[in-house]
Amino acid sequence: MSTIKVFNPAGEPAGELTFADERLVLDKGEQAVKDVVVAIQNAFRAGTASTLSKGEVAGSNKKPWKQKGTGRARAGYRQSPVWRGGGVAFGPKPRDFSQKINRKVQQLAFTRALSDKIAEGQTVVIDAIDLAEPKTKLLTALLAKLGVDRSALIVLDQHEEKVMLAARNLEKVEVVSAAEVDVYSLLFYRTLVVTKAGFEALTARMKKKTEVGA
Repeated sequence: MSTIKVFNPAGEPAGELTFADERLVLDKGEQAVKDVVVAIQNAFRAGTASTLSKGEVAGSNKKPWKQKGTGRARAGYRQSPVWRGGGVAFGPKPRDFSQKINRKVQQLAFTRALSDKIAEGQTVVIDAIDLAEPKTKLLTALLAKLGVDRSALIVLDQHEEKVMLAARNLEKVEVVSAAEVDVYSLLFYRTLVVTKAGFEALTARMKKKTEVGA
């Protein structure tokens, strides 16, 4: 059984939460995680790089000089890629870098990433995050009580404006709902801080071992 520290809304220890090891998938899914992360990163790419080929560079088809008798190398047109200001050979063109990932692969990758977070003790559960005001200093103080001194992914069961406003000035802290958590976020942030309701919603998305061929 894996144990997860539980805190009350004030940031004080409130016991531990046990999570059955049978629900964790730690023996497979590494390649699925890699494939999904690469797909997510590729989706971030704008794909707007563009160069002009020799047929797109402005200019006439007139030869720069006659074919023979000058002692110079033959040249057919000034748009040639070998000339300064000419076209680009095999240069980039606008394209879509998005990749399609099989739904079962996505589920396996998510389950593996979350399983690692739980097994490695990088998950903290809090009953609820109830800030009196949407102030950054209040959220920072709460995270300090939870022992979170580096990057953190705060997961709620649903959006809460106070928490989101309090976290927007923290460079290494992101607030999302349980439905929005993806594999990349689980890997990017060091600690997973999740409310009890959010934890239930998050673990409900995990793939069962019987569904991954275990």
